[in-house]
Amino acid sequence: MNASSNAAASGPAPPHAAAAPAAPDLLGYRAAIVVFLSFALAYFFSALVRAVTATISPVLSVELSLQASDLGLLAGGYFLGFALTQLPLGTWLDRYGPRRVILGFLLLAVLGCAAFAMATSFSGLLAARVLTGMGVSACLMAPLTGYRRWLAPAAQMRANSWMLMTGSLGMVAATLPVQWLMPLMGWRGLFWALAAMMLVAMAGIAAAVPPWRKAVPAGGNDASPPTPAGYGLIWRHPYFRQMLPIGFVNYGGMLAVQTLWAGPWMVNVAGYTPQQSAAGLFGINLSMLTAFWLWGVVNPHLARRGLAAARVIAWGLPLSLLVLASIIGLGADAGWPLWALFCVSCTFVTLSQPAVAMALPAEAAGRALSAYNLAIFAGVFVVQWGIGLVIDAFGFFGWSESDRYRGAFGVFLGASTLAYLAFLRPYLRSRSTATPAHRG
Repeated sequence: MNASSNAAASGPAPPHAAAAPAAPDLLGYRAAIVVFLSFALAYFFSALVRAVTATISPVLSVELSLQASDLGLLAGGYFLGFALTQLPLGTWLDRYGPRRVILGFLLLAVLGCAAFAMATSFSGLLAARVLTGMGVSACLMAPLTGYRRWLAPAAQMRANSWMLMTGSLGMVAATLPVQWLMPLMGWRGLFWALAAMMLVAMAGIAAAVPPWRKAVPAGGNDASPPTPAGYGLIWRHPYFRQMLPIGFVNYGGMLAVQTLWAGPWMVNVAGYTPQQSAAGLFGINLSMLTAFWLWGVVNPHLARRGLAAARVIAWGLPLSLLVLASIIGLGADAGWPLWALFCVSCTFVTLSQPAVAMALPAEAAGRALSAYNLAIFAGVFVVQWGIGLVIDAFGFFGWSESDRYRGAFGVFLGASTLAYLAFLRPYLRSRSTATPAHRG
């Protein structure tokens, strides 16, 4: 990634965009790579620990006599801990900087993994998962906050995509590789190893990430009015509000499918065995990894051509709606390749996250990213739970299991389409009022 590339090369900024990072804050090429790799290692382990419970759930069920509802709550405990920290996290990132904040949070993650390894009851496992979710909740927001100030706009988009690629790699590692390690280490040994690896990641961040310099307001001098504290500036910002519907429904829905509903569809609709479903999930995560790598390669070229994130989303996201409609129509004939295509076509919406940060002042980037991330994870929870509720509700009408799944995803398709239209309306309005030279 070219951290010092000219900010002008990134093309037109989003509506109401903030200024590009000041030159003294930009990292050189080598420093940017080292900082990226140190953050990426931590995010890899955070994604692995998020997804690993699905792989070890059969062993946990037998060893600790857990029911299906216990496993669902155990998975939700991670997201509960994650969500609890997002708003204070954004304020702390803007005030203290990524290095100081992520090191403190990762210490909680280390304690959470250790507590999980020592747990002897469901309540102990749940408390450990909540603590772990809190601890890893800074692993993406901290680097993206730093990139807002340390990298030029085009490099920010690339770094965001490659961070998500790292997360996909962690989710891939949580499937078959964890299954291979389980006979050698057991699930307790696995979590002790994760705690140790997070300590290694902390050491890398402490050594590589620069200290946080006090931000100079956009006016260029300390006499300029400071950026308001709190989240009022974020919630009221037009660009944030434009991106909010697709972040909640489309982005949250993509993660809901990737982390939960693709598997039950393959088993209950497409007729896969559990082993075939696990292999299908591996293929989906591998496809996502490849997609995010490609976005990292392509984003700077799109920026040089003046293609802003909103324009790329406006043109690309409808593909995911078409793929989802095809899946619903095909029913039992829709296997993992189509779900992989759906998730990959949804990755257009991931461009919204760094775009939101770049649309606001650099000194508010932590709050902007955390607020948007909270919306995404709220969407994950609502879509995951909502699809399950609708599947059960259609059962009261005597529908077959296949039809209930298709009906539930039809409701999700309708919600996704409405969210896209809610995003598209202000986008088209802004383009109609912009001069030809500034349309993006």
